[in-house]
Amino acid sequence: MTDRPVKTLHKVAQVARFNPSEIKQAIGEVEGVNAKLAVLITRGVGTMACAYLFSLIALISLPAIFEQAGVLSKGDVPSFFEKPGLILIVSWIAQTFIQLVLLSIIMVGQRVQSAASDTRAEKEFADTEMILDRLDIHTAGGIKTILDRLDALEGKPAAKAP
Repeated sequence: MTDRPVKTLHKVAQVARFNPSEIKQAIGEVEGVNAKLAVLITRGVGTMACAYLFSLIALISLPAIFEQAGVLSKGDVPSFFEKPGLILIVSWIAQTFIQLVLLSIIMVGQRVQSAASDTRAEKEFADTEMILDRLDIHTAGGIKTILDRLDALEGKPAAKAP
């Protein structure tokens, strides 16, 4: 057996992409307004589009910070970026809204998605158990019944379960 690396590049690109149909499907898997809203926000925030938006918000106040730090002179920065109101709005969005509000919403969304995933896994496990049970050569109604009928056609006595 050779150890080949698992290729996840296509999965990473799929997860980080903003895909409305996948978000709609994920919302359809949960019940309740709060759960649907949490999944919607979690899925939306977990995209590269949102990362770019948050980066843009963070970079808006950077020129004013560079000016205050002495890296840039007053004439290097457009006056719009130096307005205290803009810096306060960016600060509020980054420190209050994104960190405090979105953090709890994302945690709820992850819990909801985890519960939905657990439910799917439990169903898949039950289905797998049923299939394996039916394939068991010693289980009546499964392959044992077919083997007994084949043996009967050939005139052999039916095999007994151990």
